[in-house]
Amino acid sequence: MLALLLSLGLVLAACGSSDEGGEDQSSGGDSGESEDSSGEEAANGDFSVAMVTDVGGVDDKSFNQSAWEGLQAFGDENGMSKGEGFDYAQSESDSDYVTNLNRLVRQDYNLIFGIGYLLQPAIEEVAGQYGDTHFAIVDSVAEGDNIASITFKEHQGSFLAGVAAAKKTQSNQVGFVGGVDGDLINKFEAGFVAGVKSVNPDIEVDVQYAESFAAADKGKLIATNMYNKGVDVIYHASGATGNGVFAQAKDIKNNDPEANVWVIGVDRDQYEEGSVGDTNVTLTSMVKRVDIAVQDVSTQSMNGEFPGGEVLEYGLADDAVSIARTNEEALTEDIISSIEEWKEKIVNGDVEVPSTREDLETYVNSL
Repeated sequence: MLALLLSLGLVLAACGSSDEGGEDQSSGGDSGESEDSSGEEAANGDFSVAMVTDVGGVDDKSFNQSAWEGLQAFGDENGMSKGEGFDYAQSESDSDYVTNLNRLVRQDYNLIFGIGYLLQPAIEEVAGQYGDTHFAIVDSVAEGDNIASITFKEHQGSFLAGVAAAKKTQSNQVGFVGGVDGDLINKFEAGFVAGVKSVNPDIEVDVQYAESFAAADKGKLIATNMYNKGVDVIYHASGATGNGVFAQAKDIKNNDPEANVWVIGVDRDQYEEGSVGDTNVTLTSMVKRVDIAVQDVSTQSMNGEFPGGEVLEYGLADDAVSIARTNEEALTEDIISSIEEWKEKIVNGDVEVPSTREDLETYVNSL
């Protein structure tokens, strides 16, 4: 009987040790052990990642959608599914940012992305409260050892979009539609105008802002006014607001198949958005590989190599920004040749593309 009781005690002790080890592993430990625990989670298939959209939404055909596609690709690569390894939280207004971030933290996601510079204050606030969780902000630089900042040289890609517009216009009038007027979208504006003026300083560039990334109606109204006054190529950097620009161009093309109206998309290849019967109004798109950046940072975090506190910057030299060539009929060899010529000058450092309105003024005056 005594031997039996001793044996039973040893079995129970062994079970107790196993349970306690499981609890310790799932708790994540203190901040000093966060990278090691991330590696263990990856090995056990427990790593999870999510993103919070800005007000444009996950299906904005632009910035948020590109980020979501990157997250989906990461999930597919690692045998995950939506809600089981990766997910997103939709923001209807800026008041949702902190709420969504906190909800994803409570759901124990290891890495949480904030998509767009508008989320920077919310990311810094929530990341400061949860040191063991990894965060990443796209299109802004945030302070925090557990935050990775992902940025792009949008002005470089926008310069090439300006070259394409300048080579395509027949009226010598082109337009730029921005979302919210601020430092980030000013980079798109400055690069685009510089590219246009580098080809032909006499081309007029109409610049207007919708003051929203989620106002397709405003985008359509601005595009209507621009096209009516003779603009024939519009470059938009406005998220879901740009859907209205495409809608107006397609309406004009439907009513008059011979009309010379074009749209330059942004962030992802927006060729499909310009389809009108057998033709397409998307001249090209300034592609920003948000999807690749999201996928890369997710992989680093899962492997215990999260670039916390670092600023990651992607540009032409990294092929992280580029000009889409899907519309082969519209994007002629002459235009492509000019784009490649200017791209080489930028990559080689022969041309310093302006990223602010002040730098743009200096650049244009030097032409």
